[in-house]
Amino acid sequence: MQGIVFSRRMRGFALLAGWIFGLAPALSGTPAQAQQQAAPPAVTVSPPLKKQIVEWMEFTGQFASVEYVEVRARVSGYLTEIHFTDGQIVNKGDLLFVVDPRPYEIAAASARAEVAQAAASLELAKRQLVRGGELRQKDYLAASDYDSRVQQTKAAEAALDVARAQVRDAELNLEFTRITAPVTGRISAHQVSIGNLISGGGSSDSTLLTTVVSLDPIHFNFDVSEADYLTLQRATAAGRVGSARDGKLAVQLRFSDDADWGLAGRLDFLDNQIDRSAGTIRARAVLNNRDFSIIPGQFARIRLPRTTPYDALMVPEAAVVTDQSRKIVLTVAEDGTVGAKPIVVGPVQDGLQVVRSGLSLDDKVIINGLMRARPGGKVTPQAGTIPSDRPAQ
Repeated sequence: MQGIVFSRRMRGFALLAGWIFGLAPALSGTPAQAQQQAAPPAVTVSPPLKKQIVEWMEFTGQFASVEYVEVRARVSGYLTEIHFTDGQIVNKGDLLFVVDPRPYEIAAASARAEVAQAAASLELAKRQLVRGGELRQKDYLAASDYDSRVQQTKAAEAALDVARAQVRDAELNLEFTRITAPVTGRISAHQVSIGNLISGGGSSDSTLLTTVVSLDPIHFNFDVSEADYLTLQRATAAGRVGSARDGKLAVQLRFSDDADWGLAGRLDFLDNQIDRSAGTIRARAVLNNRDFSIIPGQFARIRLPRTTPYDALMVPEAAVVTDQSRKIVLTVAEDGTVGAKPIVVGPVQDGLQVVRSGLSLDDKVIINGLMRARPGGKVTPQAGTIPSDRPAQ
């Protein structure tokens, strides 16, 4: 009986051992699967991109008109005519407003009459002076009387000059009743309607009728920090860029919704001192605006070159790792070993980091899969490329 029980136990142990040994290959997998599980992680590598670039300095600024004029009346009176549509383009000399000219026409006619009267008085004084001279030569006229006639002649000449000046003044006031556009540009809305009494006089207290701003060309004002000013100054001194004060330094501009720098201009003004409170210096560019698409007050970005075109090595900005105070990139050797290379970086352009030193065209930089790579570890490199036509940032 004991022998039967023992034999049954032995058969159970045998079955269990066979099941365990049969399951072992399934748990461990095939040799190919085991080798695949042990393979190093895959990363994408590429040599640095060699590209000709220009380094830029970028700033934010605002467009402003070259000429801005507040149109005010020089004479007082009732406004009788308006000769423009609000917001239209006007040319220099176009008639804009008319002030009732009738009082000034009367004043001009009166001044001309006074000129005629003064001229007649002068003519009489000259004739009396001639007669007095003849009588004085014959000693029929006292010297004092002759001197009086000379004085009367000079007074009549002065009175004629005053009358003529009054005519010019009256005619000028009559001319001022027709208010014309002082510059070519876009006019604002009229501030006074027909029939209103306006105040003139040519002072700031006179009635503001409208404003006119010129549009072509147009200015772009922006502020440059002291550090950027020094960079620009040293680049100019080294001959890398043109002078910022001679009006020949080319600049590029774009609006916030533009993908590229589609506007071209030139730097035409740099202020004579740095603002002590802000630590900036005011700069100004000028550009053409022939289609009047840009209006004063708009904001935009501007960039100035700090170098001439040169060949630079570039890597994706995401491929650069910060290690305390250093910038490094991870490279892969021929045997798949990851290495860390310190680099000296320049500016970022179009999403690509300029590398001034530390890399060569033979290096294979990890551009994708940085989280799977560790210096000194092994990876499986896969060839990739760095696109050179990235969209502008």
